[in-house]
Amino acid sequence: MQKISKAVLVPLVLTLSVLCGYVQAAGHAKGTLLKDIPSGKYDLDLAHASILWKVSHFGYSNYIGRFTDFSSQLNLDTENFTNSSVSVEIKIDSIDTAYPHADEDDFDKKLSQGWFKSEDSPVITFNSTKVSELTGHSFTFEGEMTMAGQTHPLVFEAKLNGSTAAHPFANNKPLVGFSAQAIVNRTKWGVSKYAPKVGAEVTVQVEGEFVKAD
Repeated sequence: MQKISKAVLVPLVLTLSVLCGYVQAAGHAKGTLLKDIPSGKYDLDLAHASILWKVSHFGYSNYIGRFTDFSSQLNLDTENFTNSSVSVEIKIDSIDTAYPHADEDDFDKKLSQGWFKSEDSPVITFNSTKVSELTGHSFTFEGEMTMAGQTHPLVFEAKLNGSTAAHPFANNKPLVGFSAQAIVNRTKWGVSKYAPKVGAEVTVQVEGEFVKAD
């Protein structure tokens, strides 16, 4: 029987250990009920979060961008989910469209300052006012979004992806993960440039994992 050299065995063991950790985490996500984790304040894990948006570009394609500088806090009530709440703050100047000629034309700056009026209103904020009951993994939450100096109601359709009482990659702290989507009619907030040729309705997709705060 051929022996496996130490140079091969050590990396193999480390790789298997990492994979086992991922399997364990996935098992926790599917197997732990929301009531098995504590209520309280949860902070967004920015390493596992994203805010994406897409808008019709003259009907020929959907133009996709993202924000890269944001924060969120979840106040989770696991006994009565409807008592939970969430707040979000997004820095508009962090808009990122991956524009291919940014060295010639700072398109992201044009969007943030020209469309969103970021020099006068540098952040977008959202504060929930109502959270529905969980129906399976699905729920809705509604609140007030302030953008470009105007505040209007907004409703998100959301999904509880899973939770764990001790996530191995979050220092064994409780963790809960969500996906959410909303349709924003940007013209309501006065962000109306080129509408409707560039769509008035913008789809916002949010992904996030929240870790129990100390």
